Amino acid sequence: MQKFTRVRAPAAPLPLANVDTDMIIPARYMKALTKDGLGRHLFQELRYAEDGRERPDFILNHPICRAAQILIADRNFACGSSREHAAWALTDFGIRCIIAPSFGDIFAGNARKNGLLLIRLPDAICEGLRRDVERSQYAPIEVDLEMQTIRLASGETLAFAIDPDDRRVLLEGLDDIGRTLRHNDAIARFEEGGRGSDSA
Repeated sequence: MQKFTRVRAPAAPLPLANVDTDMIIPARYMKALTKDGLGRHLFQELRYAEDGRERPDFILNHPICRAAQILIADRNFACGSSREHAAWALTDFGIRCIIAPSFGDIFAGNARKNGLLLIRLPDAICEGLRRDVERSQYAPIEVDLEMQTIRLASGETLAFAIDPDDRRVLLEGLDDIGRTLRHNDAIARFEEGGRGSDSA
């Protein structure tokens, strides 16, 4: 899994509450077994008209925000089903960090497994951030996980909190296997102890 230390990139504002996983990636793309190519279908119904043409008013079709790596969303982002494909589609598009007041619980676990940083900030702060990036014409902002700060184009810096274990997993790029391997010695000792008990 890719490590997350610091990202400086355009941020795309998405002022829609209760965006569910079906909006993020429609069910018809759920047959994919890997995330490769799923980014093309991220927010499919919002990004494209029925004839397949891009909707020019959707933020990820903006010339600058096509390269967005940060999404500033609204409350209850990625609620709904347990599909990991939502996290896959976001990361395959290039999104590394999502800032929102709240997230769907299952999505939050899937995001962590895929190296996607979720930052929870109050509604008013998120609304202000969306206004700021629009005013700056989508100039890059910087998210620093080591320092736990967001630096805006204006130079203003905001601090954010994150669960220490989530922070470590993202900084070290640890997937489920990597986290297990960190405890290899303890597992081996446990197994040795078990074998000793059996032979007694």
